[in-house]
Amino acid sequence: MAAAELLKTLLLNFLLTERCYDEFFLELNVLHVPCLKILLSKVLGLGIIAGSVMVKLPQIFKILRAKSTAGLSFKSVLLEMLSITGTMTYSIRNHFPFSSWGEALFLMLQTLTIGFLIQYYAGRTHQGVLLLLVYSLLVGLLLLSVTPLVVVAFLQTLNMPAVIVSRLIQIVTNYRNGHTGQLSAVTVLLLFAGSVARIFTSIQETGDQLMVLTYVVSSLFNGVIATQLLLYWSVPLDKVTKAD
Repeated sequence: MAAAELLKTLLLNFLLTERCYDEFFLELNVLHVPCLKILLSKVLGLGIIAGSVMVKLPQIFKILRAKSTAGLSFKSVLLEMLSITGTMTYSIRNHFPFSSWGEALFLMLQTLTIGFLIQYYAGRTHQGVLLLLVYSLLVGLLLLSVTPLVVVAFLQTLNMPAVIVSRLIQIVTNYRNGHTGQLSAVTVLLLFAGSVARIFTSIQETGDQLMVLTYVVSSLFNGVIATQLLLYWSVPLDKVTKAD
């Protein structure tokens, strides 16, 4: 009995609603379409979060091995941080399920690390440290009730232009260099797959049209970067030019 109660608690906390639990386990209606959509959304969401724990680690390790951030745009990283921060703080303040936004937390930490490394390998370590301190302070303020919710909502509205501009900067950087530099293939492809999957989970779990549209746009531009990576795959590294 204890094991059954534990299983029910886990399922209700992470995968199913009370109604869907009854449909699957009491009514034995395992083909209940609305509940199957909820289950699929939850599984995808948790899978995205699990993948996000390491999605940018290949990128970080590639930078550390090369001791270089050639081909990476700091401006693009800053705009990506703006986008991730908007999604994370907006979701937390609106009490959305963790499965619908949790990857933003891990992407934020890893993107912030990349931003610091760009400054570090450019000989601007003090600016990298300042980035960490200022960003931490801003996120803390956004999560506190002292910051009006309308401000956080406005930040979320900036997500789409931030995504577009940040991806365009990286796309143009890749085009000018004729190479994708220190971009990691694993990271790029995982980001593309995750943004596509998030379209479905956002529709299913939040119903927030702004978030859905943001992920649609993000998927399109992530797809362009993934295509560039494939096109420039065989270009020698000595053709990389240093980006700002």
